[in-house]
Amino acid sequence: MLRMKEPSPQARWERRTQTPLLVLALGFAVAYAVPIVLPDASPAVHDACRHAEWVVWATFAADYLVRLGLADSKRAFVRTHWLDLAAVVLPMIQPLRLLRVVATLMLMGRRARMAPQIRLTTYVAGSVVGLLMFGSLAVLSVERDAPDGNIRNLGDALWWSVTTMTTVGYGDHSPTTGLGRLLAVGLMLSGIALLGVVTANIAAWFISRFERDDLVERAQTAAISELTQEVRALRAEVARLGGAAPAGAVGAGVPAPAAPAGGAVSAPTP
Repeated sequence: MLRMKEPSPQARWERRTQTPLLVLALGFAVAYAVPIVLPDASPAVHDACRHAEWVVWATFAADYLVRLGLADSKRAFVRTHWLDLAAVVLPMIQPLRLLRVVATLMLMGRRARMAPQIRLTTYVAGSVVGLLMFGSLAVLSVERDAPDGNIRNLGDALWWSVTTMTTVGYGDHSPTTGLGRLLAVGLMLSGIALLGVVTANIAAWFISRFERDDLVERAQTAAISELTQEVRALRAEVARLGGAAPAGAVGAGVPAPAAPAGGAVSAPTP
């Protein structure tokens, strides 16, 4: 009897930590958004949010180290999870809030893709919402105090993010700082990539639907052809039995009329 292959320790760890890490990522989103949306909040609130951001990032970094320790081949794990390593190391290069945002988004996206219950459509929709939200908040934090900036509130930032991700670019709002333009480039590339994923997903759905209809049509054609052959065979059998019945009547126990003696055939008497 075959035994089902047990999941590796790394797979069990990833399955158990999937939901807690996604919840922490949502907490990071709140901690990142509060100081930007409420710039006049008390210093204690700002400090608490900043500490929460670092705690979430540190948790993702610890998760990476644990998965590295549980991996069968450390070198193969680093080679196949280089994006996770970059997201862990990136915020340590320079303590910028934007780097922590990028790192957390990268790690959260990687873990979300590994969840079997998250379908591609859900992942793409969540990616779009996340990029719009974080892109709006990031550009607002950078451009709000810029001397020549024209993105002053959350509404302007959200409108700019939508037009940038869809590569429409009305031009009524645009970043003026170097970091803001860097954000714009990243948002445009992300929008193009997600648009490509959505287009490919729709095309794959149509192709699978056509293939499924073609399989059904082929199955129906095969069934009709088989039924036609059976009908032809049945007709041939009926014709064979019908033609053999008169010839076989004599040999089936029916006596033939006896000839008269002498071999002469007399005419019937009136």
